[in-house]
Amino acid sequence: QVQLVQSGGGLVQSGGSLRLSCAGSGRTFSDVAMGWFRQAPGKDREFVAAVSRGGEIYYDDSVKGRFTISRDNAKKVLSLQMNSLKADDTAVYYCAATSRIAFFASYGYLSAQKSYAAWGQGTQVTVSP
Repeated sequence: QVQLVQSGGGLVQSGGSLRLSCAGSGRTFSDVAMGWFRQAPGKDREFVAAVSRGGEIYYDDSVKGRFTISRDNAKKVLSLQMNSLKADDTAVYYCAATSRIAFFASYGYLSAQKSYAAWGQGTQVTVSP
């Protein structure tokens, strides 16, 4: 199973940018799908973006066009570039990895928290108005 360690995040003004990284360990990094979720104060954790083993990319509508997910299997790193940040993006962000999975996976599968077997420790992103 993949172990995940997150970095990045912090405080930024509205309209600014931040980049989150998630370093994976273990030999199966390229065999899993990866995703980002977030949890705002007082709200449930929600899907942000995901990338399958085959490179399919999915975004929640709230971040489409502003956030970019990417993965580097050679370096075992998952990234989330966040541009045009809004106050509503303030949350703790989590990276996640599925167990070994087929090459392609649907939006419905990768947007569900129950599809993921490993989680990062979470990192705070705060966007000031």
